[in-house]
Amino acid sequence: MSTLWNKGTSATDIVEQFTIGNDRTLDMRLAKVDVIGSKAHIAMLSKVGLLDKKEEHILQQELDKIISEIDKGDFRIEDGVEDIHSQVELLVTQRVGDIGKKIHSGRSRNDQVLVDIKLYLKSEILAIRDEILELFDEFQSKSDKYSNVLLPGYTHGQIAMPSSFGLWLGAYSETLVDDMSMLVAAYSIANQNPLGSAAGYGSSFPLDREDTTRLLGFHTLHYNSIAAQLSRGKTEKALACAMASFAATLNKFASDCCEYMCGNFAFISFPDELTTGSSIMPHKKNPDVLEIIRGKCNRLQSIPNEISLLTTNMPHGYHRDFQLLKDILFPAIDSMHGTIGMTRYMLENIIVNEHIIKDSKYDYMFTVEEVNKRVLSGMPFRDAYKSVGMEVNAHTFAENISQKYDSVEKLHHTHAGSIGNLCNKEIEAKMMSVLKGFEQK
Repeated sequence: MSTLWNKGTSATDIVEQFTIGNDRTLDMRLAKVDVIGSKAHIAMLSKVGLLDKKEEHILQQELDKIISEIDKGDFRIEDGVEDIHSQVELLVTQRVGDIGKKIHSGRSRNDQVLVDIKLYLKSEILAIRDEILELFDEFQSKSDKYSNVLLPGYTHGQIAMPSSFGLWLGAYSETLVDDMSMLVAAYSIANQNPLGSAAGYGSSFPLDREDTTRLLGFHTLHYNSIAAQLSRGKTEKALACAMASFAATLNKFASDCCEYMCGNFAFISFPDELTTGSSIMPHKKNPDVLEIIRGKCNRLQSIPNEISLLTTNMPHGYHRDFQLLKDILFPAIDSMHGTIGMTRYMLENIIVNEHIIKDSKYDYMFTVEEVNKRVLSGMPFRDAYKSVGMEVNAHTFAENISQKYDSVEKLHHTHAGSIGNLCNKEIEAKMMSVLKGFEQK
């Protein structure tokens, strides 16, 4: 095993295999940001006089070649090389000679890992943001489209009051705004430069950390070197919490859909090709996609706890336990992307039953409407409540109501956020306001 820190002794193969684990595979997704971090670092080293301009030019050219190889898919971490950081430095040294050995001056693998993680997570956060915005727009569009289609509302699993498809779908739009606020917070935490903190206690080299902050596009520094190291695990957990928040929203929507497409409800359906059959029952159209979304979201909601358990009870500074954060978070990020995309795909293909309330079993969901109507005509509330309740018990309510409430307009709900006033434009404005948090430079 080739290690940059080797001092003449080597670990046994079994120790190396155990401690490195899956790191080399997971590190491949950090390859490009690792090179970008090195390019900024050597530019700064040249600026402060630790490299001359000719040396910097040679190194920059070679690092650019490696980026090109990564983009083309021609880069790999060779057998016997410990991680991405070792691979890049060893490759540069092999190609340009002893100049390559200067690339690591003034930094440690600790702050190098931190830079890679933060740059990678920033990119993933922005990708999640864009995917969620597409889902948000789809919820808004469907909410507008079905704004006038009534839907039974439930409390305690019992038919309660009139809702609408517009209100139901719009609820997920606004909930995604709250989730997006957590993603902005994760981005803010990731958007801080740890480079120059070295092993956690800085360096005696005259490093220009403000310069690397600018070059790498971070909004600010982790100023305190120990604080930079303390961010390991914190940064990952912040993103995990944001993903868990999105997952809770998508989980609830998937659960709603599983229930609503059940034959006992039949509020919605999906094209046959988006459902699965039974091996024994020819009539079945199972919501397997939605159930897998629900299950994946449950797993995503466990990630913050797993990170917490991994990083608890360690004193400050680097510990090898942190390596396992990649095993936890990286697959979760992949799952988040896939889950968002599949949720949007299902929503795009949802089929709404626009005639649900023609079924007489939903007549009782208009009892509150009738109580309110009688109150507005002058009857005291308690008298109106009692009279309607007696009609329900006598099974005469449906006969006595003065009109059939078969559309949103006939219900006269006008306050903000009601079925007659969805406030979708205001919800969109809220989302646009939250998105401004990503405008940090």
